[in-house]
Amino acid sequence: MAVGGKSIYVNIYLISAIVLLMAGGIVYRLVYIQSVEGRELRAKASNESRIKEEVVEANRGNIYSADGSLLATSVPVFEIRFDGVAPSKEDFEKNVKSLSDSLGVMFKKPSSYYESILRRGRATNSRYVLIARGLSYTQFVRVKGFPLFKRGPYKGGFISLQQTVRQHPIGKIAQRTIGYERKYSDNTYGRVGIEGAYSEYLSGVDGKRKMQSLGKDQWKPINDENEVEPIDGQDIISTIDVYIQDIAHHALLESLEKYSADHGCVIVMETKTGAIRAISNLGRSESGSYYETVNYAVGESHEPGSTFKLASIMALLQYGKSDTARVYDTNGGVVKFYRASVRDSKRGGYGQISLARGIEVSSNTVITQAVNEGFKDNPKQFTDYIHSLGMDKAIGTPLKGEATPYIPKPGKRGWSGLALPWMAFGYGISVTPMHTLMLYNAVANDGEMVKPYFVSEVREFNTVVKTFDKEVVNPQIAKPEVIKQLQHILENTVKKGTGKKLYSPNFSMAGKTGTAQVNYAGGKGKDMYYASSFAGYFPADNPKYSCIVVIHKPDRAKSIYGADVAGPVFKRIAQKIYTDVPSTVEIVQSLKVPSTVKTEYNTYNVKVNDRSGVMPDVVGMYVIDALPLLENLGLKVQVKGAGKIKTQSISAGVKIEMNQKIVLELS
Repeated sequence: MAVGGKSIYVNIYLISAIVLLMAGGIVYRLVYIQSVEGRELRAKASNESRIKEEVVEANRGNIYSADGSLLATSVPVFEIRFDGVAPSKEDFEKNVKSLSDSLGVMFKKPSSYYESILRRGRATNSRYVLIARGLSYTQFVRVKGFPLFKRGPYKGGFISLQQTVRQHPIGKIAQRTIGYERKYSDNTYGRVGIEGAYSEYLSGVDGKRKMQSLGKDQWKPINDENEVEPIDGQDIISTIDVYIQDIAHHALLESLEKYSADHGCVIVMETKTGAIRAISNLGRSESGSYYETVNYAVGESHEPGSTFKLASIMALLQYGKSDTARVYDTNGGVVKFYRASVRDSKRGGYGQISLARGIEVSSNTVITQAVNEGFKDNPKQFTDYIHSLGMDKAIGTPLKGEATPYIPKPGKRGWSGLALPWMAFGYGISVTPMHTLMLYNAVANDGEMVKPYFVSEVREFNTVVKTFDKEVVNPQIAKPEVIKQLQHILENTVKKGTGKKLYSPNFSMAGKTGTAQVNYAGGKGKDMYYASSFAGYFPADNPKYSCIVVIHKPDRAKSIYGADVAGPVFKRIAQKIYTDVPSTVEIVQSLKVPSTVKTEYNTYNVKVNDRSGVMPDVVGMYVIDALPLLENLGLKVQVKGAGKIKTQSISAGVKIEMNQKIVLELS
């Protein structure tokens, strides 16, 4: 028993030792797996089945014109890829031919082309085979319903990637004003134009979707649907009128090309409200073509030249330093201030003329003498008045990149004895075209200066979220009687002054030409060039729109003058708006028959009712008028040529007979 009992204990100890050893081995293995192999397995699992959360960008809101045209919109663009590992062998073989046929029909390529791509991807276990890029939403939905692909990402291998792009349906017109928002690699943003200024409204709320790694920086969505759907941004209703914008753009382009100019801009503003109806900025590329590159209208400050004379005469009349009838001697076209000379563009000057006439013909000698005499003892009074017009500070438009104007001040750096007379005709200062337009618009608006604005409403679907209204900067920039005098001078400038080439009896305009030397002090004049401009408004008697045109560096061999280079752009815009834009006011005005029309009608009526049997005088008439007249008299008419009647074979006053032949030759 003792021996047997001892043997049992030995066996128990042995079994216990074996169990302990096995337990120790298991613990060791668990620790090893957890610490060593576990790290390797986790890393392997992480590399092969990593999951990340990707941002799904929200669609930016649309930008519309004032007339409802779409200026900018976000469009989803899709990329389709194929996961060659996902489908079963049975599903792949069953559907690959019909899928290839469908892709071939849609993308106009042989079915064999797509079958080869799909089979190669399947054979190489490729999980990211490119099928198509740049698909619209409609195309995406169509492809998604093709054989095999309609089984989804895990059974059909269908991978779709979405990207949102910004498109401009009207093309390059007003591109710089519409603008853009770009996100750079350092997570900063570049914001330009309306897109940049109103990004807080246009930007929506981004969504989220989960993506699974396919290795080698390739990812595919885990699900067809997003985990968090993005919320689209709000819509912007701009003040831009597409029709007027189109007129302004092409009128500017025509002049730039005609005069081989470097760049230029046009702004058309609604007089009463300050709403910008058109703004075009065109610069020449190395190829010679013109594009919207820089917002010159807001972002370029330069010496305005003679268009600034409006501010100078306004100050003179406002403070009673002179009057429109005051006569000045142009001194043969040259006046001196210290050792510097101011010259008129007309050689020999204009003799002795009134202040008003001096502005109409743009005499530099008249305005510099008047301002110097009026303010030389108190130049601060002049510069303070320019300050009250807002010409020395930023306008504060929401568009990024607004240039800062410069007006010298007495006692400050840059002031000298020449500063005052030079300012009088627009030199030694720097303002943007928008500043100048605001000044002319205020005169057109009977003295009320309004701030230009580019956006009227923010909408979410059809609900108005925010409105932007007229903003008055200065309720009365000058006395009402002064404003009336200036309106008369600007109208006469077009009728019989430097703008007389633009005058038309069919529609009234008022404004001022400008021809400024730029960079005249730099590099001994080698970089000097001219900037041609015209600022004004129309109709002159009831202004609806103000407009400024500035064109830089026109070819000197062709012309440099504002009336030649910039003026025709202004006239074309005014003329097209007059003739093509409907106006209910014109209905009442059309009831008034012009006296010339009455006279022509009465003369024609006398000829029609003449029963004397003699030949009437039809020379100078159009055939459309003469033909019924002569046929009613029983004549057989033969017409040669085109245009107006130059000669008639039967002289006026000669007795005529029934069925007699007459030959009319047209010019």
